[in-house]
Amino acid sequence: MNTLHRIDGRLHLEDVALDTLAQRFGTPLYVYSRQALEAAYESYTEAFAAIPHLICYAVKANSSLAILNLFARLGAGFDIVSGGELARVLAAGGDPGKVVFSGVGKTADEMRAALQAGILCFNVESVSELHRLDRVAGELGTVAPVSFRVNPDVDPKTHPYISTGLKENKFGVPIADAPALYRLAASLPNLKVTGVDCHIGSQLTDLSPLADAADRVFALVDGLAAEGIALHHIDLGGGVGIRYRDETPPDLAAYGRMLATRFAGRREKLLLEPGRSLVGNAGLLLTRVEYLKPGEDRNFAIVDAAMNDLMRPALYDAYHDIVAVVQRQAPARRYDIVGPICETGDFLGFARDLVVEEGDILALLSAGAYGMSMASNYNSRPRAAEVLIDKNAIHLIRERETQQAMIAGERLVY
Repeated sequence: MNTLHRIDGRLHLEDVALDTLAQRFGTPLYVYSRQALEAAYESYTEAFAAIPHLICYAVKANSSLAILNLFARLGAGFDIVSGGELARVLAAGGDPGKVVFSGVGKTADEMRAALQAGILCFNVESVSELHRLDRVAGELGTVAPVSFRVNPDVDPKTHPYISTGLKENKFGVPIADAPALYRLAASLPNLKVTGVDCHIGSQLTDLSPLADAADRVFALVDGLAAEGIALHHIDLGGGVGIRYRDETPPDLAAYGRMLATRFAGRREKLLLEPGRSLVGNAGLLLTRVEYLKPGEDRNFAIVDAAMNDLMRPALYDAYHDIVAVVQRQAPARRYDIVGPICETGDFLGFARDLVVEEGDILALLSAGAYGMSMASNYNSRPRAAEVLIDKNAIHLIRERETQQAMIAGERLVY
């Protein structure tokens, strides 16, 4: 996160000292850098400038309205996986004509809402979904634009929980079955075939699986064209990784050159669905040390953030760098950083060397993706507030959830 730096030992995001944010808004607190968000988006537009393209931000990575609005004003489209995400995109001023709807379990109501909004395309993931979409579109007297999400059976070499392109995964249709499915789609009265979609996984640090998947998709597209089924766009998904610890993310410029060679002379438009690589390193989570608990085998720093605030460590054993917001001059001590939830799996980091005292503020870095969007109320804990920094301007973009708000929809039975 190049917008993160220290001044006189105090950690700053852009021009704002993070300890002042913790004092003003409390903790846990998500903080994002507008400069980092815009720079990440611009890195995509520059890398793929040689190809007619549309960057469709994967909303599931971070669905905060202010961030969606920022990307919409930069010209982004959106990749959604639920009716709720569509509602958020529309509320944030997103263009429905730049929305692609992915996901294996679209309901009829979600299809109706998307058709009425006028989205760009449905990424269909099963034969049953295809027939349901045809029926729903017919009931509305409209035509649904469709592509198939094809599964190329390419190993993305990532965590098994975020691998989506292998034949054993639930996503997409086998690429070998795709020609017959496209012929079926072309025959249905309320559908219009517009493209093809492929997404093999997340946190990819090697371009070779992406190149392999792209080649298989291009071969499919050319085969369909030979049958008279011409596609308007090729959606190669997202999945580009970021640096959490010591990873080397793929070079976007090299990825752009690789695809520019393949798109040379073609008529299809390129769609991409980045999520983590746009927001991951643009955000962090602030938390306060409540207790230091020394032990025979381990020392624990018990903080006020927990697995309900940042699920990734408990879910994926994911690593987030953890640093003190204000540096102290003393020998470091090794701590496990854990939260207050009554689960052994409620941890944020193991074996971290820190100089901290009770009451100090820690920053969990690279938390802009799959942090707030996966937050829950487990243990009846209110969800955190969110702040967006724009140079020295501070914007509260989500108020801290109250306990009253958490139970507002519940009813007693007498």
